Amino acid sequence: MIMAPRIARERLLLVESMYSVIALLFLLVTCVELCDAASVVDVYRLIQYDMSGAPFGSRLASLNHHAGSLHFSPHTDLSRTVLVIPLRELNITFVKEYIVEKKPLGGILFLLPKMFSVENKGSMRTNHQDDGKERLKNVLAELEQILVHNNLPYPVYFAYEDDNIHDVLADIKKNDATGQPATATNGGYKFVVSAPEPKKVASPTITNIQGWLAGKKTDDDASQLPTIAIVASYDTFGAAPALSVGSDSNGSGVVALLEVARLFSLLYSNPKTRGHYNLLFGLTSGGPYNYNGTRKWLRSFDQRMRESIDYAICLNSIGSWEKDLWIHVSKPAENVYIKQIFEDFSSVAEELGFTVNLKHKKINISNPRVAWEHEQFSRLRVTAATLSELSTAPDLLERTGGLVDSRHFVNETAVVRSVKLIAESLARHIYRHQGKNIRVFADNSSLAVNPSYIRSWLNVLSQTPRVAPFLPKDDPFVAALKKELEDHTDQVDLQRDVLDGMFTFYDSTRAMLNVYQVASVTFDLLLLLVLGSYLILLFSFLVITTRGLDDLISLFRRPPSRKVKTA
Repeated sequence: MIMAPRIARERLLLVESMYSVIALLFLLVTCVELCDAASVVDVYRLIQYDMSGAPFGSRLASLNHHAGSLHFSPHTDLSRTVLVIPLRELNITFVKEYIVEKKPLGGILFLLPKMFSVENKGSMRTNHQDDGKERLKNVLAELEQILVHNNLPYPVYFAYEDDNIHDVLADIKKNDATGQPATATNGGYKFVVSAPEPKKVASPTITNIQGWLAGKKTDDDASQLPTIAIVASYDTFGAAPALSVGSDSNGSGVVALLEVARLFSLLYSNPKTRGHYNLLFGLTSGGPYNYNGTRKWLRSFDQRMRESIDYAICLNSIGSWEKDLWIHVSKPAENVYIKQIFEDFSSVAEELGFTVNLKHKKINISNPRVAWEHEQFSRLRVTAATLSELSTAPDLLERTGGLVDSRHFVNETAVVRSVKLIAESLARHIYRHQGKNIRVFADNSSLAVNPSYIRSWLNVLSQTPRVAPFLPKDDPFVAALKKELEDHTDQVDLQRDVLDGMFTFYDSTRAMLNVYQVASVTFDLLLLLVLGSYLILLFSFLVITTRGLDDLISLFRRPPSRKVKTA
């Protein structure tokens, strides 16, 4: 009667001990899996947007697949594989085959060289003899156009090369070279991105910033002073919104506008040197989207204000040229106003040692698409021109400050020369110095162009992604532009509006990629068997040493039936 409760308690203790052993076993296996994490990488998602209802870009954000390289076997199923593709090894033909022809993929991770990083502050050399860098630049530009104009039903991310991801890729290549890509049974590397489903960006805002320098009126001048507008669009568009800084397009245009505003603020601060022209400085948003912000900004002017604009000069991509610039216009070269603008700019350019060319392109009124910013002015019958290093108008969403447009490829000297051209040409028109070799902004004078100022703002713009739908209206960058214009102009105003038109954008632009080194199932089973055997032996040893062999045997012996006990 006394022995039965004691045996029951012993069996209860045994069961609890076995539960503890099992829990310890699972804990050890879990720890082994957790220790297999190789690294964590910052990644940037391919843009996701709709244009006129048609889907483009990457349509998914979360990722949980094994990794593979370009060294896979020809007949490998890649529907559950993330391809890791360094830009240096990229084959455009392969990309077109899998993306354009919509072959199944689990996802893609493109590895970009460090020179395309937003943190790269090195300026490009004045000569273009580094064929390797130029080749990578051209390959990336072509890749970007393919990505943004196709619908990809899987996640696509970008990351920058580093030692960790390089070591991981080397291991992946070794596995693929054996003809056994990573699977649940073979092991390998697994890439995991935990991200929520992308959502539509509701009512994306655009912010236009304008600064005003009032001209000097004489007593007998009762009419409104004429105005010259200097305009630059400051936002960008690219394959990865979190990386689209647009150092040249249109960071160079913004920097040139700020420096021109600074120079003329010095002239206009003195009543004796203030010109008889008002100067209007406009930093507009929505440039990649048919210059949506420029159109809204102009339509906010009353008729009298628009009629007072003598002409507008728009600045676009002026940071990577060597010998030639182009003035693009909508009116024919014979037009008296266009002729005057071109003569002012071409004469100054000749004195500075380079050439400015004139290119006329008619506007198709029935087509809402505009190729240049000045065309929004021309549609309202305001004389305008665009100064650019580009000889032909880019297509929609082309050359709008994407991945390839980094600080490394901007030439500070080109921006300085552009500012000298713009400032001197405006001064000749304002102070009626046409045909006279007079340098208002001569080097080594108090009105000289400041290369340090240009360099500092180029660095700021080259580290600031500016894709309009992801740039809040109260963003610090917008506040910085406003403050800079306030320092150099009399009156600064902000105009906020909603980006309208054919585009719809989705969030989730960056994430963290977790790279796990996954052991094969065979290894896991073997490890489980070894650990289990060890724990059983350990448990048996402890029972024998503390209670004896008979007690150990009795623990696993079936208890007598109730009938036997009764007998």
